[in-house]
Amino acid sequence: MKRDAATRRARRGFTLFETLVVIALLAILATLTVPSFLAWHVRDQVDARARALLATLSYARGEALRRGARVTVCRVDAARHCLATAQPCKAGVLDWSCGWAVMIERASGFYPLRVQPDLSSVSIAGALTNLTFTPPAGQVNGSFRSFDIGPRADSKATQGTEWRRCIRIAAGGRARIVDGACGAAT
Repeated sequence: MKRDAATRRARRGFTLFETLVVIALLAILATLTVPSFLAWHVRDQVDARARALLATLSYARGEALRRGARVTVCRVDAARHCLATAQPCKAGVLDWSCGWAVMIERASGFYPLRVQPDLSSVSIAGALTNLTFTPPAGQVNGSFRSFDIGPRADSKATQGTEWRRCIRIAAGGRARIVDGACGAAT
């Protein structure tokens, strides 16, 4: 009799009921955390894209100053050619999410210095015209410009201005990131 009790204790494990309770709790936990994880991932992509565009604009301005030549930032296609003003990119969108490039102007055309690939999950709305930085001070041709960066597909978790970033470019060529949408009061 003593041997049977010892054998049962040694073989004891989880019952089917205990295993099902643990699986149910894990399923509930996963259901509650997945939306917030996805929202965090989207916010991270928006922030990364805003920093990449800001870095590109600063680089283009610096190259215009350093080289003493006109440097252009333009939307690009898969072949790294500048897109025309009303031309959609391969995804069919008319914004800067299809990627962009820093191009230097030479007598025979544009040559890429730096290229940023596309990211279709983030929308980058702004003027579809090229930005050209000119020497000697690195000014942007045209006037004050801005880019509104946010998730392409709004969901309940990513609604509101806290999920958007705005890059403002002064006529002098300096750019900065502002939290919120470009139309929001800052």
